[in-house]
Amino acid sequence: MIQIRACTIADLIVLQEMSIETYYDTFAPYNSEKNMTAYLTSAYNERQLAKELNDPNVRFFFVGVEGIPAGYMKVNVGTSQTESLGDDSMEVERLYIRPSYKRQGLGSELLHFAVDLACQERKRAVWLGVWEHNEAAQAFYASEGFVRTGEHSFFMGDDEQTDYILTKELV
Repeated sequence: MIQIRACTIADLIVLQEMSIETYYDTFAPYNSEKNMTAYLTSAYNERQLAKELNDPNVRFFFVGVEGIPAGYMKVNVGTSQTESLGDDSMEVERLYIRPSYKRQGLGSELLHFAVDLACQERKRAVWLGVWEHNEAAQAFYASEGFVRTGEHSFFMGDDEQTDYILTKELV
């Protein structure tokens, strides 16, 4: 049985471990160890994650299978979005599934949850950034109705990379 639940500060260590595991699994083959270490250390240290968990414009959600956390998602609104797309937009900044749980529909469950949440909060759009070379993720988001609307820089350590901004307009 699949469950989605909000993360709290009590989930900090599990969130940190899952964040490092899933990010490393996704991007380590394409980046230097130096840049991976620099990013993981800055983005997923306890202090940074606690700050994000305590931000009223940021929410984290776990997706679990039979009570075991299998993935997570981070959504941002207002000034916590990584681009200034307005109060009527919601950003999905992170959506990651643990390797052993991939291809079970959990990413779709989280994404649908985000879209439903945005609709409940009367947002006009949900958007996210996806690495220009992550064609599998781009295809997944396209199948969910997201279209490319721009791009922005993302820094992996000292390596400037390009993320495509993909947006889904809501009715």
